[in-house]
Amino acid sequence: MARRTILVVEDERNIADALEYQLVRDGFAVKRAADGRRALEVFDEGGVDLVVLDLMLPETSGEDVCRAIRRDSDVPIVMLTAKDAEVDKVLGLELGADDYVTKPFSTRELIARIRAILRRPRAAGHGGEVLHGGGITLDPDTREVTVRGEPVPMPRKEFELLEYMMARPSRVLRREVLLEDVWGFDFGGDSRTLDVHVKRLRAKCEENPASPERLVTVRGVGYKFVP
Repeated sequence: MARRTILVVEDERNIADALEYQLVRDGFAVKRAADGRRALEVFDEGGVDLVVLDLMLPETSGEDVCRAIRRDSDVPIVMLTAKDAEVDKVLGLELGADDYVTKPFSTRELIARIRAILRRPRAAGHGGEVLHGGGITLDPDTREVTVRGEPVPMPRKEFELLEYMMARPSRVLRREVLLEDVWGFDFGGDSRTLDVHVKRLRAKCEENPASPERLVTVRGVGYKFVP
């Protein structure tokens, strides 16, 4: 089986060296870039299965790199940030990152998250049929979503979360189940990750996001999709 290739975008050489060493020991191939502009050049060469992306980069920022990748690709992104502020974590997720890790971090924990993301490229597992409900149509084969007849672009994780929920209409889905099944059993993030993605889906799918009728909160438990 071919080795999965990780693009490490990190301008601090000691961090990049340590991460590359451990990734190679764990059976991954590694490509590297020390600034945002080079990261996009390497990514465009192809063959990247996942990107580990530092938020603070020279030349082109991590935010701009994430936006550029997400315009054309669903390749998973794990964002690194030296900041611990909630706004930085939320920003990364809103830009389309699949997960975030705050520096200083455990290399083993980061690799566990990488494995979890790569292990679950698709979340719903409902057979691939087109899903309908509440004015929303989702086609897992073309990865297209329409809301009240209008196409709505969605980053990879938003799509997978909506697919998972629409495949289980009216079922109360516990927060920990959503995190395990959509992000992977070993997902190490907190529930804020889920909340951010639900908020983004509501902005795209609900007529009134402040009073959702489709992606409904079940207080103290989780969420459900009401068709």
